[in-house]
Amino acid sequence: MSGHKKRARPASPQRLAVPITDITAIVERTRAVLSTEEHAALRAAVDTLALVQAELQTKNASLARLRKMIFGARTEKTRAVLGENAGEDRHAPDTEAAGSDATPLLPPDPSSSPKPKAPGHGRNAVSAYTGAEQVTVAHPDLHSGDACPHCLEGTLYRQNEPAQLVRITGMAPLSATVYACDRLRCHLCGEVTTAPAPEGVGPEKYDATATSMVGLLKYGAGLPFNRIETLQAGMRIPLPAATQWDLVRKAVPVLAPAHTELLHQAAQAPVLYNDDTTMKVLKLTKAQRAAALADDAHTERTGIFTSGIVATEEGRQIALFFTGVRHAGENLATVLAHRAADLPAPIQMCDGLSRNAPSDFDTVMSSCLAHARRKYVELTETFPEEVRFVLETLREVYGTEARIQAEGLDPEPRLLRHQAESAPRMAILEQWMRTQFEERRIEPNSTLGAAIRYMQKRWPELTLFLRVPGAPLDNNVTERVLKKAILHRKNALFYRTLNGAYVGDTFMSLIHTAELNHVAPFEYLVALQRHGDAVAANPADWMPWNYQATLAQQNPGPEPPD
Repeated sequence: MSGHKKRARPASPQRLAVPITDITAIVERTRAVLSTEEHAALRAAVDTLALVQAELQTKNASLARLRKMIFGARTEKTRAVLGENAGEDRHAPDTEAAGSDATPLLPPDPSSSPKPKAPGHGRNAVSAYTGAEQVTVAHPDLHSGDACPHCLEGTLYRQNEPAQLVRITGMAPLSATVYACDRLRCHLCGEVTTAPAPEGVGPEKYDATATSMVGLLKYGAGLPFNRIETLQAGMRIPLPAATQWDLVRKAVPVLAPAHTELLHQAAQAPVLYNDDTTMKVLKLTKAQRAAALADDAHTERTGIFTSGIVATEEGRQIALFFTGVRHAGENLATVLAHRAADLPAPIQMCDGLSRNAPSDFDTVMSSCLAHARRKYVELTETFPEEVRFVLETLREVYGTEARIQAEGLDPEPRLLRHQAESAPRMAILEQWMRTQFEERRIEPNSTLGAAIRYMQKRWPELTLFLRVPGAPLDNNVTERVLKKAILHRKNALFYRTLNGAYVGDTFMSLIHTAELNHVAPFEYLVALQRHGDAVAANPADWMPWNYQATLAQQNPGPEPPD
């Protein structure tokens, strides 16, 4: 054994959270005992330390965003971001976090109490299988009125609730039936007589249900054509990718009147949401790019986007998709061009990007509170106490909104509720942000300073829900809608042409609008194709929320499968 002893590792220096302003004040107090050159050197060292600290904070925030982009974030809920014990003392923030003149927040509401672990969903009830085939099974030996086979004295009677069994079978997304029709040939004249197809069998090889299923798999579930082809081949029902494209392409002229009517009705809505995400179109010429852009737009724009626009009115929601070189604001202007002239300017919810605002139309701008909140979530590790205060304050605001939605309040009562409960909380948050800069508790150029400046710059738009009835809190509904386009981008990677993008936008708009209004999109697409002439004549009667009533008024024809 060696006689040398291992040198003990020096203890890590204790880390103290000292604001840079305090260090600067200490440096200033040394001016009297240091020479001018020594004081300048010390001041330069402190400034360098502040710069390095700010850069490290920025890098940490960037790395946190990068980790979230690569691995994803399970949730941004306050309880998950701050830890299990988040919220224990959020209603009485200390003066260091809220400012010396801070006042306590409102008393806690019941929704902010610790939540028990959510139970499992359990099995689906029989009532959930609304699309299942219903089969009535009679008892093979006994009937109502027969003698009881057990006691031999009583009489049997039928119960109102039968015993129900659910049996689920698998099948290919698209099935096929081969009809072998007899052919009879005359031995004298040679004429051949063929048996007619059974009743209900149309002249086309692929009917409306086949087209609807392909469109739903491709643009609703994000399955590429070649993947559907592989799946069908495994089921021994071949369906080439080229055939799938041909089916959805030919269906668009039939679906176009309903899609145009959705755009027209969306333009009349009092509240509109918009956002966009990147997309790729392989064959996009310079001429096509220039033709799509407005005259005053930047002709060198190289990006391609899918814009999502959501319109809400009277409990209905309309989702529209636009893919091309235009930004979300330019596509919103296309929608607003169909707005009635006598209607007031709509409320527009979007994030803080200038490209989301339509330049040719007036809107009442409302900024997304979730985007502003997310900038603090990214700083949880760097500024835990400050982030805790902001997130807990906003959680109370969202708690009020959740209770409003549960109670189904109209816009006016909703506004009064937010003014009573959320306005004091937002006022405290605004004062807290102002205090951080006035008392120099944080550096304006730090990552936390940038998050605060983002909110201060957009404060009137972020708090529109406290002044205007019906103004939303965030743009989350559009982000959820854009997941349709993102799912397509992740699986299919691109559109080949602008025409292919238009086909995808049409199907996505119809599919997701049906889903937002709790209507089965497959049945809706089938109905539009089977009644193409009626849809073209009166498209307003064939919206997802009223097409079933229109079908009931017409002569019964081939209906979509249950």
